[in-house]
Amino acid sequence: MAKAAVRLPSLNELRQYVHETLCRHENLVPDQFQLQETPLTRLGNRCGLQFLLRGPRSVRLGAVWACEHSLLYFYDATGERFRKEALSVQPSLEPAA
Repeated sequence: MAKAAVRLPSLNELRQYVHETLCRHENLVPDQFQLQETPLTRLGNRCGLQFLLRGPRSVRLGAVWACEHSLLYFYDATGERFRKEALSVQPSLEPAA
């Protein structure tokens, strides 16, 4: 069955969705673990974001938002992709600081 695309119109909603999805996957309490974010660039232009969540016992979960393709990729603690989702609305990237 085809899954409907996720609607995340703002960057804050994208961050919250990624944080909740990663925490839910490993049964972590979201308030206890912070999400880190790194901009991805190609030829000097921002093309996405990489997210990292560090949990207990050296657990590391990740996600990548490829904005050019409007796709979110989620990775578990072993580095295996466990989820791929299309975005129906493209959040705008904030200008680089």
